[in-house]
Amino acid sequence: MPELYVGLMSGTSLDGIDAVLADLSDGGVRLLHSHYQPFQPQLRENLLALQDEGRDELHRAALAANQLSHAYAAAIRTLLAQAGLSPEKITAIGCHGQTVRHRPDMGYTVQLVNGALLAELSGIAVVCDFRSRDIAAGGQDAPLVPAFHHKLFHDASRHRVIVNIGGISNVTNLPPSGSVSGFDCGPGNLLLDAWITENLNKSFDDSGAWAAQGKVLPILLGMLMNHEFFDRAPPKSTGRETFNLAWLKRTLSGTESPVDVQATLLELTATGIAQAILDHCSGATEVFVCGGGARNQALLHRLRALLAAQRVDTTDTLGVDAEWLEALAFAWLAHLTLTGKSGNLPDVTGAQGPRVLGATYPA
Repeated sequence: MPELYVGLMSGTSLDGIDAVLADLSDGGVRLLHSHYQPFQPQLRENLLALQDEGRDELHRAALAANQLSHAYAAAIRTLLAQAGLSPEKITAIGCHGQTVRHRPDMGYTVQLVNGALLAELSGIAVVCDFRSRDIAAGGQDAPLVPAFHHKLFHDASRHRVIVNIGGISNVTNLPPSGSVSGFDCGPGNLLLDAWITENLNKSFDDSGAWAAQGKVLPILLGMLMNHEFFDRAPPKSTGRETFNLAWLKRTLSGTESPVDVQATLLELTATGIAQAILDHCSGATEVFVCGGGARNQALLHRLRALLAAQRVDTTDTLGVDAEWLEALAFAWLAHLTLTGKSGNLPDVTGAQGPRVLGATYPA
């Protein structure tokens, strides 16, 4: 019998919900169905406002978590209708939640979701709050996907790197033998999306077409790359608290052409990723990209230029759709939680040891 899980991911880009139906029978991972549901404008606005300090945050966060849980439930209903399945056929939902604070340096992280409400609305057990236990054990709680990358993509004869480009980019180093390593390496789509929204009222730069029309501003790029995060040794993680539109604007003189700023932000993302691989993944011969950034052709072009000695492609070529990989990971992490298996990699997060992740809300 198939062992079916739903995976839900809404990332730092704040664009919407990725929902997948996965068959995890017999230790495998098979994507059966997928559904993308964009955020309603009001929900996105509420979540975006919670990224910064403000009035009555506890109340607004609780309401947003409820709002988000209703959106998750709607995405699940669509997904299951697409598959022709009832909730009783699903073992559990693995739900990442929406990150609104990421402060491992202060011992906490916040991913909004009302797990109890989502279980009530869906009629399915919910596993969420995956990151808190790793932080409690002294870790960064990020990235969490390297363990999943290792399961799917490790090759005993090839040194691979998996690059996930969401709002923030992160790398997983998969040598043929030895320890897996991974860490956040800087902005992914976050600043690119924010800048094009600010200037063209578009939610993202489709295929990097706007950035490709501009020219990189070397002085601006140097100032942005001068951020101490890029020189910090792994394990490390980051988020909107560090890289955001306000930070970018403080660096601008105001005389730059908007399209040139977009080109420079794309180069910032590409350079951050390439430098991380060259500095910390010595010997890698293959680089595979996943996440929304895998569809940015201009970004892939720059990565191929900066990593000329490596093969650079998307995880599609390995048989796993690049856009659904992270949602799949949280379906798999939910399975680990329910079977009492650790989901973190201490060498990646810096935690004191392996830990079973997540909190469970029965159906």
